[in-house]
Amino acid sequence: MLPTWIPAAPFLATMAAAAPVTLFLGGDVMIGRGIDQVFEHSVDATLHEPYVRSARTYVALAEEANGPVPEPVAPAYPWHDALGILDARRPDVRIVNLETAVSAGGEPWPGKGIHYRVHPDNVACLTAARIDCCVLANNHVLDWGRTEVPTTLEALRGAGLATAGAGRDLAEAEAPAILPLPGSGRVLVFAVGHGSSGIPAEWSAGPGRAGLSLLPALDPDAAVRLGARIDAERRPGDLVVVSVHWGDNWGWAIPDEQTAFARTLIDSAGVDVVYGHSSHHPRAIEVHHDRPILYGCGDLLNDYEGIGGHREYRGELALMYFVELERRSGALRALTMMPVRIARLRLNRAGQDDAAWLARTLDRECKRFGGAVELQPDRTLRLRW
Repeated sequence: MLPTWIPAAPFLATMAAAAPVTLFLGGDVMIGRGIDQVFEHSVDATLHEPYVRSARTYVALAEEANGPVPEPVAPAYPWHDALGILDARRPDVRIVNLETAVSAGGEPWPGKGIHYRVHPDNVACLTAARIDCCVLANNHVLDWGRTEVPTTLEALRGAGLATAGAGRDLAEAEAPAILPLPGSGRVLVFAVGHGSSGIPAEWSAGPGRAGLSLLPALDPDAAVRLGARIDAERRPGDLVVVSVHWGDNWGWAIPDEQTAFARTLIDSAGVDVVYGHSSHHPRAIEVHHDRPILYGCGDLLNDYEGIGGHREYRGELALMYFVELERRSGALRALTMMPVRIARLRLNRAGQDDAAWLARTLDRECKRFGGAVELQPDRTLRLRW
C-alpha cells in the first residue's frame, strides 16, 4: 500500500523513471521458407537454391530430425517455451533481427543462392511474442528484390512493429526506431549492416533508392560518422542500441576491426549496447566501460534442422539475451541468457546438458575479454565482468 500522503500517480511515475531498463535481444529470426510453410497462409514453396527446390523440403528435414510438426500451426507456435520465458522476464523492450523479406511477391535477387520470404499474414508470429522492433539491415531482407522493401515495411509497421535499418530511401534506412519506455525516456535503435555478413554492396539505400543502411567499412571513422547521426536524434534520458550485422556465419574468432569499431561506438558515440549478429551460433561478449558488446547473438529461429555440417558449433542451441541497464547512466547492471533448443520448428527450453555446454563454451570465449559465464541453478547463464 502506498503512503496516504504521497499522490499515487506521481509516485509511480517517479518509481518507473528510476527503475532499471531490461531489453530482450534476439539474434537472427528467420520465419520464412520452411517455417512459413507450416502456417495457415504461406508463400509459393518454390525455391531457387542450388540443391533444394521446395521450401517443403525443410519441413521434411525438421520432421525427420525431431518428429512431426502439426499443420497448420498457430502464429505463436515457433516461440513455444520462449513465450513463457518472456512473460516471466517481462522485458521493457523486445528487439530481434528479422532475417527475411515479408512479401508474397517479388523476384529472387539474381546470383544470390538463398532467398528468404514470409507471407505478410505471418507477421502475426512476431506480434504473438510482442516484439517491439525488427532490425532489417541484414543479408536477406532484399532477397526478393528492392521493390519488396516497401511491402516489408508496410506489413511490419501495419502490425505495430517498429523497424530500423531498411527504407524506401537512405533517410528512412538510416532513421532509428524510437521505442518509448515506461515512465519516461526512450530506446533508440540504429541498425547497420556490413559486407562481411554477405550483404551485396548494391543493396545500399540511396536518395530515392530503397535499400539498407550499409557501412562502407568497420573503422573508427565510420563509427564517428554513425555517432553524428546518433547525436542528432538523442535526447536526455535516451538509451542507444546499435544493431550491427557483420562477420561470418561460423567460427569463434572476433576480428580486430569489429572490436575497434564497437569500442569507438561506446567511447565516441555514447552507445549503450552494441548488438551484433550474423553468426549462426553465439559468440563472445565484451563489457567495455560498463557497456555490453554482443559480438554475435547467434540464430534464434530458423528452419535449419536436419541440415548437416558445422556440428561442433551446436547450431540448434540458441540464447535469449536479457540486458539490464541503469536507466539514468546506461551502465550495464546484469546480462542473463536463457538457453533454448530449436526442434520441430519451435523454441524449447534447453536441457541441463545443453545449457552446461553453452555455459562452458561462452565462458571460454568471453575470457579473452575479461568476462566469465556462469550456469545458474535455473539453467540461465549469467555474465560476470
